[in-house]
Amino acid sequence: MAIREEAIDIKSFELVGADEEALPLFTPGSHIDVHVAPGLVRQYSLCNAPSETDCYRIAVKRESDSRGGSSFLHSSLCVGDVIEIGAPRNNFALKPPRGPVLLVGAGIGVTPLLSMALHLQEEGAAYSLHYFTRSIAHTAFHSLLSERRFLGRVDFHYATEPDAVRAYLRRLLWNRPEGAELYLCGPRPFMDLVESTAASTWPPDSVHLEYFSAGTAALAGPRDSFIIRLARTGGEHLVGADQTIAGVLRDAGVAIETSCEQGVCGTCLTGVLSGVPDHRDVFLTDEEQAAGDKIMCCVSRAKTAVLELDI
Repeated sequence: MAIREEAIDIKSFELVGADEEALPLFTPGSHIDVHVAPGLVRQYSLCNAPSETDCYRIAVKRESDSRGGSSFLHSSLCVGDVIEIGAPRNNFALKPPRGPVLLVGAGIGVTPLLSMALHLQEEGAAYSLHYFTRSIAHTAFHSLLSERRFLGRVDFHYATEPDAVRAYLRRLLWNRPEGAELYLCGPRPFMDLVESTAASTWPPDSVHLEYFSAGTAALAGPRDSFIIRLARTGGEHLVGADQTIAGVLRDAGVAIETSCEQGVCGTCLTGVLSGVPDHRDVFLTDEEQAAGDKIMCCVSRAKTAVLELDI
């Protein structure tokens, strides 16, 4: 393991297999589960090139309101420590390019985009990376992305005023080259701005996003109590206003796998047999949410008094 200071409040962690065991291969945009402590699992994007088969590299920002993950990794994890991780999973896959690839990121959201850029660079594909940060000191992997091989491919934007960001994005996205794909990652307000700016000229299936959390969606709207009915294992359970479906199931001894608990990763995806889900995740597509036949148990709720689950 190697640990490096990449920017203010950002460290990178290079993970290798214990006893030099081989690591599973991954694709650009993949993430891994990091078991920070018993019962505490966090997801971090792999930011190295998939061709680097001997290690995984993640970058972690120390969050002021950390729920335990970033503070532990920044303060307690040392070179030589053994830490449990999961196999790579990809909810943000890079499609085979049919045209130029546009990567737009802000802050720590650059991590999956960096893996994509490194892969596209090796493949000789047409791409550009536009990276927005507060300053050079806050720019992770600045030295790497400033290397000669990235000349003309990477644009840095520092401490740009909101109106200037909007104007720049309008110029950047006003025309979609044939076959172009847009990938973006960063804080929710930034991604909302990019997505809304692209909406008039980029078809929805050409715009790809990865969220860090469900943001305010998980907290917005009514939080009334409701009943979950378990179709296969039997039983009914009350989900209170301050409880989650996943938490109630765990307390009742019903096995349900969770990971991010923010409606992002898809681990707790569960089938719905009757009732109307109140979707508060960012994992399901609009079409999947409209179908109403599945739910993310960690954040979503019910619009009906009873929700019957395929459990």
